[in-house]
Amino acid sequence: METTVEEVKKCREGKFILIDDAPCKVTSLKTSKPGKHGEAKARLEAVGIFDHQKRVIVKPAGHKVRIPIVVKKTAQVISISGDNAQLMDLEDYSMFETPIPEDLKGKVAEGGEVVIWKFGDYIMIKSVK
Repeated sequence: METTVEEVKKCREGKFILIDDAPCKVTSLKTSKPGKHGEAKARLEAVGIFDHQKRVIVKPAGHKVRIPIVVKKTAQVISISGDNAQLMDLEDYSMFETPIPEDLKGKVAEGGEVVIWKFGDYIMIKSVK
């Protein structure tokens, strides 16, 4: 899992962040003013990219957080069984299975190509080519 590091206060809406080792998309960032004896605090709300779970962290605004590098690739659909699709990466020809998202159920077809997002063991079908 490849990551970079960035300060909490630089994480804007729409950027990715790693919370509890799960890649998330930032939905809101609120910062407070620094106090007499302390740093400014940042409250960051995010939604998981792969599991759609809401996560919240509160940290000093100058602290570092990990930013995931989500790889976007093209894969070919080998077979469909129920709600899962067996895919083959077109770059390194590795095979893997992943669930088909609800909004793409009728569009994913055997032999077709799809765009996938991959981060570590997390894989999801993002769109149909």
